Amino acid sequence: MGVRKLAEWMGLVEDGRYSDPKDELSEEYSVDEYAEPEPEPKPVAKLHRRPHAVRSDATAPAPAPAPAPAPVPAPASGAASVPTPTSEPRQVTDLSRIIYVRPRSYNEARSIGENYRDGIPVIMNLSDMERGEDKRLVDFAAGLIFGLRGNIERISSQVFLLCPHNLVVGPEDKQKLATGGFFNQS
Repeated sequence: MGVRKLAEWMGLVEDGRYSDPKDELSEEYSVDEYAEPEPEPKPVAKLHRRPHAVRSDATAPAPAPAPAPAPVPAPASGAASVPTPTSEPRQVTDLSRIIYVRPRSYNEARSIGENYRDGIPVIMNLSDMERGEDKRLVDFAAGLIFGLRGNIERISSQVFLLCPHNLVVGPEDKQKLATGGFFNQS
């Protein structure tokens, strides 16, 4: 096998036997004889506009006031909730329902995704992973969050909280997570 044929086989150079058929067409054949003719434009009646005076802001009518949003009742438990445009009510989750994962390789991404998909908040501690692998797992988590409309928060260096769209972790709980209080519950 010649060097040229090997290079063609590997796709490094173009194969001389094949060429783009569009390059070989002359202008007389480039028009499609069977194409449907474009319809002729129909005449349109012209509108005659009346000249109008330019209004200043002082004489312009005031915009109609927007209707006031309905008041949101305060939660009975005293926990803060964030109003969202979704029709599903958001819940405040407790720390006992959050799953803590300390993956050692990217192969553990599946368990993170399955728990998150089931609506369980997940804490990922990536401190035991190699530098390239942890970036892959963060990219995976970001795609998971985007696809399932949740959110991701950095709790501390290399520790992330993945929270489903229908759950909210309260500010006190986030502070416990950041200070390590979550890990000392046992």
